[in-house]
Amino acid sequence: MTIAPPSDQLTAGASERRRPARRNGRSAGRTRIGYVFVSLYALLALAFGVVPALYAVVLAFTNGDGGFAGIGNFTKVLGDFRFWPAVLHVTVYLVIWLIALVVFVVGLALLVHAVRVRWVSTALRFVYYLPGALAGASSVLLWLFVLDPTASPVSGLLKAFGFDSFVAVIQPGHLPAIFAIIAFWTGAGGWIVIMYGALNNISTEVIEAARVDGANAVQTALYIQLPMLRKWIAYMGVMSLAAGTQLFVEPQLLSQASNAVVPNDYSLNQLAYQYAFQQNDFNGAAAISLLLLVVALLLSWVFVTRGGLFEKE
Repeated sequence: MTIAPPSDQLTAGASERRRPARRNGRSAGRTRIGYVFVSLYALLALAFGVVPALYAVVLAFTNGDGGFAGIGNFTKVLGDFRFWPAVLHVTVYLVIWLIALVVFVVGLALLVHAVRVRWVSTALRFVYYLPGALAGASSVLLWLFVLDPTASPVSGLLKAFGFDSFVAVIQPGHLPAIFAIIAFWTGAGGWIVIMYGALNNISTEVIEAARVDGANAVQTALYIQLPMLRKWIAYMGVMSLAAGTQLFVEPQLLSQASNAVVPNDYSLNQLAYQYAFQQNDFNGAAAISLLLLVVALLLSWVFVTRGGLFEKE
């Protein structure tokens, strides 16, 4: 004798059989939406990233008549008396800026994260982020007043260092530090917020276990938080390196504001601009851009491998 199951059990069984189909349908819909968003980004990256880069490669290995030039454009720019001073300027600037980012951004993020009063922590993050709301050119224009002892709100500090005029402040030997300060002031706030978010992702159980074991705040930061921030620090290094090698706006505006006290070929991007729009040599400008790209990729590879950016936990 067979006993028929109750109707509610039949309904439940049917609904259970239907659920995977619904879930699969939702998952497929989300996948399609994801492809739509990714395709828009891919098209923009292709149109404004990949295609111009390929065109620069073609220009770098051809001459003005379109014929194959081999490495002629590279030897020409490498032999330019302006090239190696520009390399030195950008290198010194990058060293100062990257060290400042790693030390001060991570340090300030740890300090903000240690603040237990919520409104104070929120206010600090907001204040840190404010300078990043200014566009690069606007930020440099603001700094033109800050660096002028006759109009600067910190004129007393500038005069204490012996600077009594704008020209004295922006001497070429001071520029790497000045550009690093401007870049740090503009971009550090956003990275502090990012590092703060990364610190929030560290398990509270791990922090509590360290405290139970007797670790103080400094030991917790050195042995727990910093190792767990390693990938984020590497990511910051890669992105900041990519931006730093493109130094252009700051020296270009300072050159115009100082009546060429700052040379108009101070950075590699400025030199490429000179080649393209002053000398009408787009092939030489493309060669400089490719050299910059290769160096930036090599240095980024160092950050990625040393920082374990793509390592799985």
